[in-house]
Order: sequence, then structure tokens, then C-alpha cells
Amino acid sequence: MYRRYLNLQEELEMSLFLFGARQTGKSTLLHQSFPKAMYIDLLDSEVCRAYKNHPSRLYDQLINLPTDSIVIIDEITEVPELLNEIHRLMFATSIRFIICASSARKLRRKGYNTLGGRAFPCYLYPLVSQEIPNIDIDQAVTRGLLPAIYGSKIYRKLLASYIDVYLREEIKAEAIVRDLAAFERFLEVAAMTDGEIVNYSNIANDCNVKSVTIKEYFSILEDTLVGYMIPAYTKTTKRRVVQAPKFYYFDVGVANHLLHRHELIRGTQEYGHAFEHFVMQELIAYIGYTHSEHKLSYWHTYTGQEVDAIIGNQLAIEIKSCNDIQSKHLKGLKAFSEEQSGFRLMVVSLDPITRRSGDIEIVYIKDFLQMLWNGELF
Repeated sequence: MYRRYLNLQEELEMSLFLFGARQTGKSTLLHQSFPKAMYIDLLDSEVCRAYKNHPSRLYDQLINLPTDSIVIIDEITEVPELLNEIHRLMFATSIRFIICASSARKLRRKGYNTLGGRAFPCYLYPLVSQEIPNIDIDQAVTRGLLPAIYGSKIYRKLLASYIDVYLREEIKAEAIVRDLAAFERFLEVAAMTDGEIVNYSNIANDCNVKSVTIKEYFSILEDTLVGYMIPAYTKTTKRRVVQAPKFYYFDVGVANHLLHRHELIRGTQEYGHAFEHFVMQELIAYIGYTHSEHKLSYWHTYTGQEVDAIIGNQLAIEIKSCNDIQSKHLKGLKAFSEEQSGFRLMVVSLDPITRRSGDIEIVYIKDFLQMLWNGELF
């Protein structure tokens, strides 16, 4: 069992929405963090049916709870009408609610009560290196970091099941698209563009739909927390830069499975893509968990110079999966430093010797992860 970085007890100054993709461990974390809280599981069909028929029963059930009681309502999207009753209870009591869901998309789309800022949003990501003692980098890069999958011997079967049941069924149902075959094709094409600059027109041609439809499909993946768009860093004075975003699935193991990358070997192009994804996944989670004001972006010029991750106006990171960093691997950072001054410049790689080359830090991946989660980078 993993000890998660997200401390819900510290976050619970007011009520919370806890969002996160399926199987990131939301229910487990809630049970661990609040063993004495009242827990209402709307995935229990009998409980769900009772509240659907009479949502006001929640108010009657909770109105006389002791002061400062904690009530957890898991999978609120099953009975979103309960949000009106929660809102009433917030005015009438001092109950603190933790309202759990895979995304807010369904609530917003149908105009359900989102409590007018009275519940703070928190996000649970897949596992991060800080939560795994002696993390195996190759294992994380290959299998991904969903809690049930990272340490499993049958991880390929579990990933297949996750994608078939969740991505292909629940996300398709969430999408409300007419052409389900096109959306399923899109899921695979999105994996092909994982970590790449998004070209909506090319993807639309591959899926035989309009570009505007592809943009909506990507927004579905973002809203359901299954993917992230990383914007381009566009502050520049000398070079023309690409302004389209990059896309990453929320977990590298999911992207690997969609791309049929099952046994990744160091030194291959496939491993390099997955390694970059893994590092970006760590950065996304750290920024989310720490509520950092620093935005994550990337930099890419039309002449092909690139830096994989720009953190705010402080840190530029190039990600390389090789075990021997040489001067040729530093070209992107050097070009970026000619455009922007004052940035800390860093290459993260499998090179086991952390050192400096002029203004550029060359950092072994495990040293980088320790620095990141110790708050030493930004």
C-alpha cells in the first residue's frame, strides 16, 4: 500500500471536490485518510437507487450530525442532484464534505450545482516517484504509475482491461459523439501524438472528421483528466516558435498500451518517448500537488531547436534517455538561453553522474526526482 503525497487532512479547511481519473486511488486514499468519516458510496447500486429516487433524504439524514462532521460522497456524478442537498447542508450546518468524482465535465455540461466556490478542488494523480520506495525507472516508464498496475505481474492484462472498460466505454459514453468508431480511432491517434506537437488538421484527416471535432475530442480527454495539453512558450525575440500545444495522456502506461509498446528497451526511440512522458508526468503532478503558480510549457522553434519543459520563468529542462550526455544534447538549451536570460538550465537523463557543463546542469534521473519532490527546483 502506498503512502500518497496528497494530504487531504491538510487540504480540508473547507469542503473539497476530489477529482482524478479512474484507478488513481481516490477511494483508497479517502478510506485511509478519514476512517471515521461517514462514507456514502454511490457505486453501490442500492444506495445509488435510493438517493436517485429521493435526493432530499440526504438532507434529512445529515442535518443533525455533530458539529464538524466529515462526510465523503464517492462518485457524485452517479447522482449529481445530491449537490443541491449538499449546498443546503453547507448553509445549515458546519459539515465538511469531500465530494469525489472522475471529472467535473458531466456536472458542468448538464448545469448541475457546483457549490459556488464552497468546495475547493483537489486532484489525485497516478503514483509519483516520491510515493514509491526505490522506484524502478524502467518499470515506471514501461508500465506507468496507476497504483494497481505499477507493481503487478499481469500489468499488461490490467492495462488492457483499463483501456477497454474505461477509455473505450466510459469515455465514449461521456463524449456523446455520433461516430463512436471515429472517437475510438482518435484515442489511438492521440497516443501516436503523445508528447508531440498537436496538428488538428492531420489528426482530423486520420480520423476522417473535422478539425473542430478533434478539438472537442481533446477537450473531452482534458475534462475527464485522461490527458493534458502543454502550451508552447512563446516569449521570444530572435526565433520563430511553434505555438500549438503538445498532448500527453495522464499516464505513460496507458499511452504505451495504446501504442503497443509493451517491452521498452533503453536506447530505443520508443523508450526515449516514454521516458520523456514519465518525467513530464512527474512535473505535472508536482505542480498540481503544490498548487504552484509556475506554468508548465515547452519551447520549439521552426528550425527544430527544442526544450521539453519550461517551468514559469525559472527553469528550462531538456529530457534525454541516454546514459552519456554529450555537447550535442545541450544545443536546445543553449539556443533557448540565447533567447531568455535568468533561467536555470538542466538536462535530465539516465547519465549516472550528476555534474555541470558550463551553465547547464546534467542531472541523473533519480537525483532529479529527489530534487523535485524536496522542493529544490522551483
